[in-house]
This record gives sequence, C-alpha cells and structure tokens, in this order.
Amino acid sequence: MTQHVVPRQLVDRLGRPLTDLRLSVTDRCNFRCRYCMPRELFGADHAFLERSELLGFEEITRLLGVLRRGGIRKIRLTGGEPLLRSGLPELVAQLSEVDGCGFDDLAMTSNGVLLPKFADALASAGLHRVTVSLDALDEPTFRAMADTLVPLSAVLDGIAAAQQAGLGVKVNTVVQRGVNDHQIEDLAAWAREQGVCVRFIEYMDVGTTNGWVRDKVVPAEEVRARIDALWPLEEVASEAAGEVATRFRYRDGGGEVGIIASVTKPFCRTCTRGRISAVGELYTCLFAATGFDLRTLLRGGCSDRELHDAVADVWGGRADRASELRGAGGLSGPRVEMSYIGG
Repeated sequence: MTQHVVPRQLVDRLGRPLTDLRLSVTDRCNFRCRYCMPRELFGADHAFLERSELLGFEEITRLLGVLRRGGIRKIRLTGGEPLLRSGLPELVAQLSEVDGCGFDDLAMTSNGVLLPKFADALASAGLHRVTVSLDALDEPTFRAMADTLVPLSAVLDGIAAAQQAGLGVKVNTVVQRGVNDHQIEDLAAWAREQGVCVRFIEYMDVGTTNGWVRDKVVPAEEVRARIDALWPLEEVASEAAGEVATRFRYRDGGGEVGIIASVTKPFCRTCTRGRISAVGELYTCLFAATGFDLRTLLRGGCSDRELHDAVADVWGGRADRASELRGAGGLSGPRVEMSYIGG
C-alpha cells in the first residue's frame, strides 16, 4: 500500500506562503520597451536562449503539477512575449488539466500584438485571463516607449480579440514622469469605455539596464488623485491575500482601476509570488540576482518529492524584501532583468 505523503508547506522565513507563480516561457520579445529591453542592449546581435535550453512543455507541466500539490493556485505565463513560444495554446491546455482540475487562476501577460491570431485558441485551451501592456494611447508616445514600428492599433486589436474570445482582460501601464504621465487620464477614460481594468504601475528599478531614476517615478497617490478629480473613486477590499494592486471602484459605476505602488508603498511583507525563468530557475524576488536551478533536477531523474522539497528549501530560506530596503538612489548590486523572468 502506497503511503500518502503530505507535501511540505511552502512558507518562507517571514511566514509568506508561495501561492502565486509567474513562469517565463521565452526570453524573446517583438518590442524593445525602454524600461525592459532597451535596444542598445538587446539588439540584433543579442544572444537569446537556444530552444534546447528552455523547459519543455512536459517539464513545465510536471513541475507545476508538483507545485500545485504544494499550494500553488495562480499561474501567469510570461516572457519576453509568451506568444512567441511556438504551440503555447498546447501548454495552456496541459496546465488547465493539471491534477484533473487545473489552477484557480491561469493567466498570461502579453503585449497584445499576436492576440488576434491566438486569443480564441487560448480561451478554448483553458486560459482565464490576459494582461496586456499598454503605456500610451497616442501613437508617438506608444511607439517611443515600445521602441517599435508596430502601430498602436495592433495592440488595441489584440485587446478587442481577447474580449471577443471571452477572456478576462486587464491593462498594465508603467507610468514615467515626463514620458507618458500625460496619458493617465486618457487611459483611464479609454478603459472605462472599453470595460477593462487598467492598472497604473510605478516605474521600478527592475534589473540594471532600464535607466531608473527616482525623479521619473509618478507616485501612486498622485495617480489616484488625478483620476479621482475626474471620476470620484472609492477603495475596494482585496479579493485575496498577496494582491499587489490597490483597487478602486468608480463611484458612478464605471468599473475599476488599480494602482501598483511598489516604490512609494512597498508590499514586500505580503508577497506570495515566485518566478521561474524560461530555463527553469526559481527566483524568490523580482529584484533577485540569481535563481535556483530546477531544470537540472527535472532532467536528472529526480522524484516529484525531491523536486518539491528542493522548492520548499529555497522558498523556506527566503527573506527578500528589496522594495522595503530601497534607498533614495534605488537598489544597488546585480539584479535579474525583467525580460528574463517576466516582471
């Protein structure tokens, strides 16, 4: 008779459980956003990962199945741009059937350009939601921030395609002083009209290549006040522990808006999110310098129990709270780039 082994609880040194996981499926992207993949560092000669280095779909499904039994309930597929990974709807279908029931929340982050091609297949495969990055609604600002010749209409078409496919849609906007902060009200108005939730994100010093300076941070309170001046807001209680966005409801019934204040109001003490790179490295913080290699275990014949225990050991030693420790000049020392672990 096989003995049922209860997985070790995935809890870190500050009592924070691991319940949410962001998993990168590629380090490639078809944009060169200035705050993520600046072209001078990610140009035509940049050496991206070889396909053989990436975790395969079977490896991903096995790993996430093990972690689901350890308490993971929310999965977000990221990149780079995840839709550049061939066959992504197939992976979504596999994950939606993990342990016969999938995950409570199976989502994806995208720049939206390829959603008209894939939205229906992703929804049919079991994807619940998509978050689309959109930093401006005027063409010059959009193209300058994304450093692309792709028109703004391609992203808007992608959002519409996701809605038509029945996917939940959120929009993420990274706000930078003097770059796109003049777009806050326009984006809020557009989101109200389109029936999507836009989340304004304080510009963060993720990695070491995005040129972060504190003067470019637009504080969350300023964003809230500017929107509230046009459409009065009221704060909404969090739906679950570990939510990173403060949610606000429009008092006139015009939907919701979210604000993520990781610079001015760090939420490290409630962070339940881990990240896995496309090559299978577990990162315990968005601002970490190195990750723990899970791919070697996966390809070396380890048991599910050994795989789970390795993750439990890494997470159990976690005491990260980088945003709380950020000084006036930002974080110091090496940090993984956002494009590598999906933000």
